[in-house]
Amino acid sequence: MEKIAFIGGGNMASAIIGGMIASGWAPSRITVVDPNADQRDRLAAQHGVTTTDDLASAAAADIIVLAVKPQVIFAVAKQMDADLSGKLILSIAAGVTIATLEDLFGPVAIARTMPNTPALLGLGATGLYVNEHASEDQRAVVKGIIESFGICVSVEREDLLDAVTAVSGSGPAYYFLMIEEMIRAGTSLGLPREDAKALTLQTALGAATMVSQGDASEVLRARVTSPNGTTHAAIASMQKNGFGNVVAKAMTACRDRAVELGKTQQ
Repeated sequence: MEKIAFIGGGNMASAIIGGMIASGWAPSRITVVDPNADQRDRLAAQHGVTTTDDLASAAAADIIVLAVKPQVIFAVAKQMDADLSGKLILSIAAGVTIATLEDLFGPVAIARTMPNTPALLGLGATGLYVNEHASEDQRAVVKGIIESFGICVSVEREDLLDAVTAVSGSGPAYYFLMIEEMIRAGTSLGLPREDAKALTLQTALGAATMVSQGDASEVLRARVTSPNGTTHAAIASMQKNGFGNVVAKAMTACRDRAVELGKTQQ
């Protein structure tokens, strides 16, 4: 049975570990390496996993998860200084390319991912790219790990992870902003703020659930948009003011910034 070591024990690592254990991974197969004693104690108490501050011990695991900030990875590679042949490295560090990781750790199996914050609730949407050194079994294990805390979408080219960033990596913030503005507008129309908030949140949840259960968003939107009705008035106003163009430009800006940040990590 594979053993897995997490380098870094922050919120995302904790979310992944929680998902893995819920999906059947025994805590005894999981080790977390973190220099912060409080962080180690929290993870040990919460998940029952082994914790340590000995970075070199991570090299003994079959799977090594890089759950640290991008700039820390270079120091991690230098301190580990171990032969990782046959190992699988799973990176959740934004912007650190496969080529950079191969330079640091050698020509080993590497999976680069782009998760998002709803992973903390088991509702993550994660993009995945795996290099040519990974076996089919290693690919399957990585996908299983990711699917333990949400959905996994594999991309055919590494650069498409920048598009994943624009859609789902940064995507939750777009919806947070829409929710903020709907609450603000509802309040300006006379509703108490708590009522506007409750109605907005339930509407967002209901709309997302309806789309996820079958019919396309275009179909559902058409059903509730009666000609010359109230919804039609709102949608027409959005389209007249370039709502679609605003979304497209924002996501393109996000993708472009992801590309720029990636270059600084190389």
